[in-house]
Amino acid sequence: MSTTSAAEAVPTGNTYDKYGSTNPVVRRLMSNFERTLGELFLRAAPSSVLDVGCGEGVLTHQWALALGDKRIVGIDLDDPKLLAEQATRQAPNLEYRVMKAENMPFAENEFGLASAIEVLEHVPDPAHTVAEMARVAKDHLLVSVPREPLWRGLNMARGSYLKDLGNTPGHVNHWSKASFVKLLSQHGEVVEARSPFPWTMLLVKL
Repeated sequence: MSTTSAAEAVPTGNTYDKYGSTNPVVRRLMSNFERTLGELFLRAAPSSVLDVGCGEGVLTHQWALALGDKRIVGIDLDDPKLLAEQATRQAPNLEYRVMKAENMPFAENEFGLASAIEVLEHVPDPAHTVAEMARVAKDHLLVSVPREPLWRGLNMARGSYLKDLGNTPGHVNHWSKASFVKLLSQHGEVVEARSPFPWTMLLVKL
């Protein structure tokens, strides 16, 4: 499949199943990613969660099981593949909704925590999306993005996306750790900034 067709097939442009990969290197990286994310999630101890750009619902479902009867809502675009995967990951306290993140129909402070895990690099106006997340959450934001320029360099080192200088299809925004902290600091205190290779992950107290 060409880069163009892959980006058209999935709204985010991300066609690589990193959670289900059998590649031992990817599995090692993802284990560290998920462990770090889990530590930050536990520190936030959310009363409820809005997961922006929940994708197939892998993390959303894990969090729903961890939250017991606490509410969790996952939102993403209207894509048949995503909806089919979400249908296999259900829980009594979990709801999936189709919508964009630009103007979400939720009240101010409706959720304890709003998350965007590997999402903000895809959205057309990340500053606005983060502001919307901060509006609907009352306690914390939990966010992660690829760490640049490391991410592009790793892609080029493995011979991927060379004509795009290592940029993964669908990535329209790029942050160093410092620039990402600066963006999120506009909405609260970055209480933890972690760097599970090769990502940046932040927990923000609103």
